[in-house]
Amino acid sequence: MESHQRLDVFKALGDNTRYAIYLELARSASSLATADIASSLDLHPNTVRPHLERMRDVGLLDVRIDTRSTRGRPQHLYSLAPDAPSLGLEPPVFPTLARMLLRLAETAGLDAEDAAEAGREQGAIEANRSIGDGDVERMVDHLVRFGFDPEIVSDSDDDFTVCFTNCPFAELARTNPDIVCSLHRGLLQGVMAETSVQVVDFRSVADRRPCQADLTFA
Repeated sequence: MESHQRLDVFKALGDNTRYAIYLELARSASSLATADIASSLDLHPNTVRPHLERMRDVGLLDVRIDTRSTRGRPQHLYSLAPDAPSLGLEPPVFPTLARMLLRLAETAGLDAEDAAEAGREQGAIEANRSIGDGDVERMVDHLVRFGFDPEIVSDSDDDFTVCFTNCPFAELARTNPDIVCSLHRGLLQGVMAETSVQVVDFRSVADRRPCQADLTFA
């Protein structure tokens, strides 16, 4: 997200009503109609509509038409846009789904390298979404969007370490670092696959100096 886009987002969420609407949508496991949001917040739908449009204009929300409606005008259903900041308020079904998938992976006998390969495939997709003027900047943008709060330490002109000062996978990683941290390793490798930067070493929560990766310019 460009700096001017971030500013628009911050301005949009700086309004108390829009922030309350955003929280309702972030916590919901399904898209919500204007009337649903208005009812939850004890507001009139006419009050809510312009706020929804404002949030949609800055890229915070997606909207679709409910074609199942048989009476009256079709409803607009709102949800968070894929690139919108989650604020740590993902619907509770997401962590539950993640835990179920992790158990399924264990039952199926998948190992760390299977997880890393899945991560690399997704990383290649994420690489097309990252922005920045250079390879390192694109990597940082990716890590920021995923909530890893990266900090880069340079050892030389060619080698550097990126520390993950926050891990959005922390809860799952503590219970199964082999699978979860390997997913993250593969994700980072996939993002950097077509760049001049290579992942030399990846240290997970199981290591003595965890949650960081050593990289080098090829």
